[in-house]
Amino acid sequence: MIKAKAYFQLIKFRLALTVAFSSAIGYLLGVQELDWTRALLVMVGGLAVTGSANTINQIFERDLDKLMKRTANRPLPMGVLSITEAWVFTIVLGVFGLGLLTYFFNAQAAALSLLSLILYGFVYTPLKRISPICVAVGAIPGGMPPLIGYVAATGILGLEAWVLFGIQFMWQFPHFWAIAWVLDEDYKKAGFKMLPTPGGKDMRTAFQIMTYTLLLIPLSLLPFQFGISGKIYAIVAVVCGVLFLMQTFYLMRTCTKKAAMSIMFGSFLYLPIVQIALVLDKL
Repeated sequence: MIKAKAYFQLIKFRLALTVAFSSAIGYLLGVQELDWTRALLVMVGGLAVTGSANTINQIFERDLDKLMKRTANRPLPMGVLSITEAWVFTIVLGVFGLGLLTYFFNAQAAALSLLSLILYGFVYTPLKRISPICVAVGAIPGGMPPLIGYVAATGILGLEAWVLFGIQFMWQFPHFWAIAWVLDEDYKKAGFKMLPTPGGKDMRTAFQIMTYTLLLIPLSLLPFQFGISGKIYAIVAVVCGVLFLMQTFYLMRTCTKKAAMSIMFGSFLYLPIVQIALVLDKL
């Protein structure tokens, strides 16, 4: 029972579920008639591949996780699971997820999922200790789930898929940097370089968070511009974007952890609300 719980922890279920949800949104936007069963299959495939990538991340960072308060109790630093067990688990999960996407959907969606796994597990993860550019690299696999879902539905990597990718890609920056601001002390213990400026928690970082959040507003209107969605979605996207942006002004004024936490929680709300609005507008 203890090991079963440990394997579940390796997946980082809440994070993986968010990713899988985005892929299902992309799928629902790509099909002519909504098919909830196949959307659920996309979610299962995305959940498995994301869980595999998250496990790779924890394998490589097991010694660093011991240094940080929020990660010290994970299964690998605690020795609940061995490295061999973790590698077997990640391979089984990855093969299952990629196989499901290939069999029920198409090879393109599986190939893009594999690319996302490689970028997250083998490129973004080691970059975290080298350069703040890791956030831009991590934003690529972070932005791919709705694109993968759309390709699973259509088999085409077209304009619509890239628009969905662009919104989630841009969202990653204020999301990641707000988390990095809140967890800066812990990250420094592990040598992670996540914030975009040498000064760290300062006005320059706050200004960059505001800039990327501002760019998110016109980007979020592209689905309406290209006929992917209608006016209801556009209104929701603008309102959510403006509210999200207002939180960044608070950070610029105060440069406090409290303001960064506000942005972090705001980012958690922004993405699902906007994505649900996309699907509801289609309905």
